Amino acid sequence: MPAKFAAQASACVQSAFLDADFYRASRAIVLHSALGNEVSTDLILRNAVASGRAIFYPRLDRETDTLALCQVAGRADLAPGAYGILEPATRSIDIASMPPCTVVVPGLAFTREGARIGRGGGHYDRLTAELPHHAITVGLAYSFQLLDHLPQSALDRRLSFVVTESAIYPAPENVRRESGLREQGGTPR
Repeated sequence: MPAKFAAQASACVQSAFLDADFYRASRAIVLHSALGNEVSTDLILRNAVASGRAIFYPRLDRETDTLALCQVAGRADLAPGAYGILEPATRSIDIASMPPCTVVVPGLAFTREGARIGRGGGHYDRLTAELPHHAITVGLAYSFQLLDHLPQSALDRRLSFVVTESAIYPAPENVRRESGLREQGGTPR
């Protein structure tokens, strides 16, 4: 994918995310450092800093092979960590104590119903399983990353929403009901 196209499409996806009700209602945000041409989270980070939201990033604990969440003030708190991915060096928090938040979850492919395929480590599936019920999980994707079906196991966790440059896709009603979510659309922007 050409870098110029990725930057333009990524900006559109982030703009749709920033306009969504679930983000506007969140007091806290969990972001990740994008790899390669993945949808960036840089515009979201800037908005979160400017709006005074609590900002968290994951850090991989290599000994336990789990993700811990750490609060940061901005990009300056991130440094290359496991696998060269930018992550915080700040102290981790108790995930169960997270305030109402939106959690951005990376993936290689998604469905409109919130299924995702990551890089195969299961780190985000384990992390999202530990989040409080009020946490809203969101995948940021280019439209071409949406597939009709993905293989899923009992350990895979569905996302609350998938945001692309053209639409916001809500999870099926049962997933939204369990997390207290309301309809966000799914219609083209």
